[in-house]
Amino acid sequence: MDFTISATDTKSSARAGEIKTDHGVIETPIFMPVGTLGGVKAVHTRSIEEDVKAQIILGNTYHLYLRPGIEVLEAAGGLHKFNGWHKPILTDSGGFQVFSLSHRRKIKPDEGVWFQSHIDGSRHLFSPEKVMDIQRSIGADIIMAFDECAPYPCEYAYAKNSMKITHNWLERCCKRFDETDGKYGYSQTLFPIVQGSVYKDLRKESAEFVASMNREGNAIGGVSVGEPTELMYEMTDICCRILPKDKPRYLMGVGTPANIIECIAMGVDMFDCVMPTRNGRNGMIFTWQGMLNMRNEKWKFDFTPIDENSDLFADRQYSKAFLRHLYTSGEMLGPMIGSLHNLHFYLDLVKTARQKITEGTFAAWKDEILPVISRKL
Repeated sequence: MDFTISATDTKSSARAGEIKTDHGVIETPIFMPVGTLGGVKAVHTRSIEEDVKAQIILGNTYHLYLRPGIEVLEAAGGLHKFNGWHKPILTDSGGFQVFSLSHRRKIKPDEGVWFQSHIDGSRHLFSPEKVMDIQRSIGADIIMAFDECAPYPCEYAYAKNSMKITHNWLERCCKRFDETDGKYGYSQTLFPIVQGSVYKDLRKESAEFVASMNREGNAIGGVSVGEPTELMYEMTDICCRILPKDKPRYLMGVGTPANIIECIAMGVDMFDCVMPTRNGRNGMIFTWQGMLNMRNEKWKFDFTPIDENSDLFADRQYSKAFLRHLYTSGEMLGPMIGSLHNLHFYLDLVKTARQKITEGTFAAWKDEILPVISRKL
């Protein structure tokens, strides 16, 4: 993997760059649609590429390990061939999913995490070594180190111990990754993850430790887990000031359009979140004019296009009234259109941010656009 920075903003830490992988180039800042089980919910792969114009998608190690299973993925020749997506893929290590299954798992620092499948209750062990092996079999271009994601709120002692476990596991992940090869004839890259909850000194210590591992990119985890937005921004800023400037920074699981713009200003390059598709399935869509709840009565007789200024076919072809009708009638097409629209908007958002950085107008644009896209219409 190769990362180059082509432009920087003079009034913030925002930057535009390129990540080169064996499956293609990713222009940053970038948003990655989430395809937890290998496919983005309710959106065809062809639409993800041609309509959304995504450059990379995300899969999840925990879920893909359970279904369809590593045997199937290896027989297919990796996730790219299995799901028909031929551009870059990133896989989360499963650490967050293990965190979310707190009632089904047992952390044993020297081993890893024992957990029960949410599907059939079967018992499994995720060790740092096994997570590396699973991600080798999945075949993503960028894979994540196995970490322990501390909940919010948590006591300082818990957060510190959790961070130490994450650092220990990171060393084991790096060792396993470096002593193994990819299985499908192309290279893979390992990103460590910064932890430390909402404690400044722990975040600083973790970011310094992660930077010392000298990998090709780095991630910031353990945010957007229930903490106030102000704390999320503060922790992100601490990490960005320490993590190397010449390597991509990935902020995991964030977030709203406003979150993304604010964190681009801090120097984050990569984002993922289920929000655009989840909200799209539930009738909440994001636009350059603000957020629309398509279930509201106010759209019942609004026959104007969903977004007449959009270059997405669905935004011009369907009216707000028709989209509301689909949602209120429980028609599958409603969530499909909403998901497609939101993903298109998110990719348009980061593309526009990149253009503004290149033009040298990002900071002024950010201040102008944030209150507009954050309002409810």
